[in-house]
Amino acid sequence: MVSLSDGGKTQLPSLSRQFPSSEVNMDLTMCGLLVNRAEELARLYRSKENWNQVKEVWFEERRANRSTRGSSQKIYRVLTSRFKNAPASLPNPRDLPAVFDACATVRDKAQVLYPYLVADDALVRYVVHEYVQRLSRDHPEALDFSNKTLTSLLTQFEYTDGTAYDYADSTTERWCEGFRSVMRDIGVLESQQAVVGNPPSLGTTPLLVAMGYSHEEDGDDWVESPIGLQYLFQPNNRWDELYNRAAETDAWEFVELHGGLKLRPADESYSWIIQEEEDD
Repeated sequence: MVSLSDGGKTQLPSLSRQFPSSEVNMDLTMCGLLVNRAEELARLYRSKENWNQVKEVWFEERRANRSTRGSSQKIYRVLTSRFKNAPASLPNPRDLPAVFDACATVRDKAQVLYPYLVADDALVRYVVHEYVQRLSRDHPEALDFSNKTLTSLLTQFEYTDGTAYDYADSTTERWCEGFRSVMRDIGVLESQQAVVGNPPSLGTTPLLVAMGYSHEEDGDDWVESPIGLQYLFQPNNRWDELYNRAAETDAWEFVELHGGLKLRPADESYSWIIQEEEDD
């Protein structure tokens, strides 16, 4: 096995005081990853290539059921926000159907969708950074997602102007439930009752997305702090194993540069997605 990580404790920074109140919301109380619906929207976008047309089709298919109109509007807004605001470091939403087709399980699809949520939702990103810090420090019960632990982290959050997190207890409880639902979807929590989890295993497709995201975010230094792997709660002692797994695919390769080995995409970070589309 080729070893690239230095065994250090690279941490993501705390994001407290990094966001104005206008960038923080409680959208997670309305919907988590909702894998099936998110996939439906991505496939519509691939077909229509226009969000206005996607919206027309989405609501036309739901128009007969008046009781779900309000919830459908909220879900549409939240899910499309994650796609519309996706950073360039993640696969373009129009390419997601090909990515989903390469996934072996629903959990794989959830792990692919998860970084879009983290990138779009400031409060989720803040909490994920706090848990990654705990995991990197071998903190006891580092992945404890009980209401008590989550609420403690949320109440430590401050906006850029120094004012504190100020949502009602009932809203906070619903947010915690939403966060745990995401953790179940990506495999950190194994059951509805569980509140303490473990780093999940990664399928090949979400691994390639996480690697590409890390590489696109941090360039040549990505190996030292692979944000895609960290967001999926992969501890430092797993990184070399995951790097080697990626290098066993056609998408990544080890190359010798300046007297040392580097891991880099065989072409562009997400060229393997285009290949999947061509194979179809």
